[in-house]
Parts: sequence; C-alpha cells; structure tokens
Amino acid sequence: MAVSGKEQVTAYAEKKRQVCKDLKQMVVDQLCLDLDPEFITNDQPLFGRGLELDSIDSLELSVGVFNLYQISLSDDDKAVLSSINSLAEYVMEHQAKDASDGGADLSGGMDLG
Repeated sequence: MAVSGKEQVTAYAEKKRQVCKDLKQMVVDQLCLDLDPEFITNDQPLFGRGLELDSIDSLELSVGVFNLYQISLSDDDKAVLSSINSLAEYVMEHQAKDASDGGADLSGGMDLG
C-alpha cells in the first residue's frame, strides 16, 4: 500500500493502530485466551515462542478474520498469521484492494484437506 504525504501517513498509521487493536481483541475472544489484548505486542510471534498457538488456533484465527473483515485466508496466506502486524497489513491491503475493485470476493477460504 503506497502512502505519501503527511496526512496520508498519519491516517494510515491511525488505521493500522485500530486494526491491530481490533485484531488483538479478536485473537483473545476467538481463542478464549485468559489475557489482556494489550499484552500482545504487534510484532510478537503468534505461533512457536510467542503466544504458542497451534494449527487448530490458525483455523480459529482464519474464522475470526473472516467474521471481522469478511476476508478469507487460504493455505497460501498462512504466513500472514505470523504476527499481529503481518495480519494487519494483510487486512489493510485487502480492504484497499476490495475498495478499488468495488467490493469483496467472499469465495474461497482455507483448505483443510
């Protein structure tokens, strides 16, 4: 997403802060985690040594992203689940793409087979 000019940079940063905040809340709610969403940092790994999520959690996160933003994640998109920042970037890119395309394509999704 190309951003130029002070107002655009400021608007982009504010939107990203809000998307990150919303995603943290979604992670806590969707996975029924017993922690404050503010405890999750934007660059903290969600899997492995970070929040120690597993493959079932990735499915739950995919469902949460769809419920929150109507954006489907496919098997090719698994890397975006590495951190809140990477997930926020993905969401914002798809929102911008959908806005320029005139609407979201809600077909597809994560192949579990």
